[in-house]
Amino acid sequence: MSVLVAQSMKKKRAIWSLVATFTVLTVAQPTANGLDFPSATQLNFPETPSANLTITREAAFSEDGLTQSVVAPMSEMAGVAILARQVEISRKASGAKYVTKLIMSSDYSWGADQYTCLNRLWTKESHWNYQAHNYRSGAHGIAQALPASKMEIIASDWRTNPVTQIRWGLRYIDIRYETPCKAWAKFKRSRYY
Repeated sequence: MSVLVAQSMKKKRAIWSLVATFTVLTVAQPTANGLDFPSATQLNFPETPSANLTITREAAFSEDGLTQSVVAPMSEMAGVAILARQVEISRKASGAKYVTKLIMSSDYSWGADQYTCLNRLWTKESHWNYQAHNYRSGAHGIAQALPASKMEIIASDWRTNPVTQIRWGLRYIDIRYETPCKAWAKFKRSRYY
């Protein structure tokens, strides 16, 4: 019987040690480079259902007593998460095609017929490979931008971000040819667009 009591006491001590550890960790102030940054995160629920949920993070900096508050609407945070997800799935050809359809529909109102032309065009150019690079000409990416640095107009991450390449390619086609089918027609005539 005393062995069971001793084991029970050990379990209780272990549980209370765990609770105490978590309590200390949640109360402890995070630090960076020796500066204390006490912080609190607060969810602000809207009073009306149509309003955005926001997260407020307040940080008091001990050096000068300055308190800063950063408010980020939940819709913006969700947007960032969606964009990050798009980049990850676009690293494969099937994901790049999916993301392209979404962007074509939302930003350009191009339908399935235009996607068919674009799919043929970019399959010929790069096989939807965001790392595709033509060493002879210097063209790079899914849309084979020439020079590749043109994609800087969209974002500086054009070497590694397939969504940047897709957005640049669609913009280029819209400005230069108006539609993917017109760009495809040009490609069939001259082997470039």
